[in-house]
Amino acid sequence: MRLNKYLGESGACSRREADAAIAAGRVTVNGEIAVLGMQVGDDDDVRIDGESVGSARKRTRPVYIALNKPVGVTCTTDRRIVGNIVDFVGHRERIFMVGRLDKDSEGLILLTNDGDIVNEVLRAAHGHEKEYVVTVDRPVTDTFVRGLAAGVDIGDAVTNPCHVRRVGPKTIRVVLTQGLNRQIRRMCKALEYRVVSLRRVRIMHIKLGDLPLGRWRDLSDDEIRGLQPPLDRANARKAR
Repeated sequence: MRLNKYLGESGACSRREADAAIAAGRVTVNGEIAVLGMQVGDDDDVRIDGESVGSARKRTRPVYIALNKPVGVTCTTDRRIVGNIVDFVGHRERIFMVGRLDKDSEGLILLTNDGDIVNEVLRAAHGHEKEYVVTVDRPVTDTFVRGLAAGVDIGDAVTNPCHVRRVGPKTIRVVLTQGLNRQIRRMCKALEYRVVSLRRVRIMHIKLGDLPLGRWRDLSDDEIRGLQPPLDRANARKAR
């Protein structure tokens, strides 16, 4: 199979991260620096940063967890970075994030060893919802709410319309279907507000709920089914 798919199914990283690691020269196959697009098999010696990567672990030990990430934890699988999310979780299996949550933000993030779910959740065309509670540095006005909801020019993009609701004098709930880098912070800055705190409370049908800050839990069977590609969900129903 293609190397990025192999890495994704091994639980080493997502396919996107695999492509970045390969391009950076961090991946070797049988002692040689790997290249994008190459094919590998279970008999090949595949390594990231010198660490051996096994074959598709998700087939025998699938992992799907929800973490309430604290501020200060970095969403990266690069364990050379102090405060990386993999070491913070300390799971016995090799796992990676489904998307990201910036270092200055807290709240819900999913981790798995199933690269197919990563692709399903992150594909922009699917328009999956993510919900945030955001506190800003001054009182929320109707103009501010309408401006965020209509879409904001953040320099390199104009954000899609989104749902925004005021829930306190300086607090709003925002539901996005995009995943641009530091999107809410940049939207607020463009409208002359500064984000004081940002917490993600929902990804699609999965809610943060009362999960304590810094703790993680396994997803339920129903939560996992809702993340799977449509064909996988249909096959799962047939198998029941």
